Amino acid sequence: MEENIAILMADLSGYTALTETHGSSGAADMVEKYISIVRDCLVGDSHLHGVVGDEVIIVSSSADHLIYTALLLIQNTSNKDNFLQVHGGLHYGKILKRNNNYFGTTINLAARITSKATAGTFWCSKDYVSALSDPSAFLFQSKGKHSFKNVSEEKEVFELITDHPKAFYIDPVCRMVISNEQNAIQHVDAPDTFFCSSSCLDIYRRNKTMQSM
Repeated sequence: MEENIAILMADLSGYTALTETHGSSGAADMVEKYISIVRDCLVGDSHLHGVVGDEVIIVSSSADHLIYTALLLIQNTSNKDNFLQVHGGLHYGKILKRNNNYFGTTINLAARITSKATAGTFWCSKDYVSALSDPSAFLFQSKGKHSFKNVSEEKEVFELITDHPKAFYIDPVCRMVISNEQNAIQHVDAPDTFFCSSSCLDIYRRNKTMQSM
């Protein structure tokens, strides 16, 4: 039997770059930290339904519970030093649950919205915003109508606006957040470019040298 469910999908922006730079062990450590943060952010009946690589799937019977979960997730990751930014999508609709698995277009559209969201942001469907008990309690910015694969009509999506500051710097190689300049390595010739480690700085220099050849 189908039931209305609020769903949040969120993954780590730059995870592939981090894996290539710091290896599978570093990537696994990052995901473990991420899952721990996610569990600490769950509000109300929101629960972690699944993990696929660096992507988490969180579901709730309440759109309200889930949006507070999303806000906490942004707050607890946005300026965490040597971590990755998150991005995700929120949607609300009918889902078929069978043997602890979920099926339906709601799942598919949530995944499509997630792929559109930029680093450090959560995008929501109009259905999700309408499911909130008081949408005016939150700030949304329309991102216009978008076409989604296997969806016949364009759907308007909204960015959930938060008052949490964005990461100040991003390592251009591994994409990790640099929130504390004192613990980072600054490029001598580019004062606004910081790296999490000397290895990232070396990779950056090698890439620049190859590009100039």
